[in-house]
Amino acid sequence: MSGLNKQELEDKIIQVLKTCYDPEIPVDIFELGLIYEIKIDDDANVNIKMTLTSPACPVAGSLPGEVNEKVKSIDGIKSVRIELVWSPPWDRDMMSEVAKVELGMY
Repeated sequence: MSGLNKQELEDKIIQVLKTCYDPEIPVDIFELGLIYEIKIDDDANVNIKMTLTSPACPVAGSLPGEVNEKVKSIDGIKSVRIELVWSPPWDRDMMSEVAKVELGMY
């Protein structure tokens, strides 16, 4: 797939990730810093490393599936693998400036 533009694909993935929300915090999972890594190989297979705000998060069972389905729906993506990781543990410092402003954390 020589015409694969990984940056363009990653931008589309990020836009989709910004439609997924942690139900306890009114900020999308990308701005919250829950996405640790997005890797796209030359065949448009996507591997996403993500975490949750805590292992006891009420969406621990459903959020990775939602992320998988939404990313898989992007044109040009062959497969999606979501890897849920707990290291490093998430904390508020991982949030973007946008998220901190939205939550009034200044």
